[in-house]
Amino acid sequence: MPLHGEYAPGSFQLSAEQVAAFEADDGRGDTGLNPAGAPIVIMTSVGARTGKLRKSALMRVEHNGDYAVVASLGGAPRNPAWYFNLKANPHVELQDGARKHDYRAREVEGDEYRRWWERAVAIWPDYGDYQAKTERKLPIFVLQRMTDV
Repeated sequence: MPLHGEYAPGSFQLSAEQVAAFEADDGRGDTGLNPAGAPIVIMTSVGARTGKLRKSALMRVEHNGDYAVVASLGGAPRNPAWYFNLKANPHVELQDGARKHDYRAREVEGDEYRRWWERAVAIWPDYGDYQAKTERKLPIFVLQRMTDV
């Protein structure tokens, strides 16, 4: 079931611009998220405090139809706001190109974390730099299609 509600862009202007650019052409153009040209996805979550829809432009880490999102915030000492959204409500919508589907997010640990971390760093090596900049372990959520869960 698709998410419904009022969309409220976050306060981080660059992220809101990236989301708008991606949605304008279903991810075919350059959103400016990364100079290396690695693909991105748009994740829509429900705000943990506001209940409003929030959209985040994130690196595309996909394996066998599942996706991983890394709560890196560029190596900041705190988690991004969407981390708390997923903890409060794991139902998200993910747009990969023109395709949108509903997913259930779950935080991973242990061997599963290590496998997804390797995949994420292979796609976006800066994750390794982000991890080195912070004392917190960068959380990873795996997103599985709700029809498959």
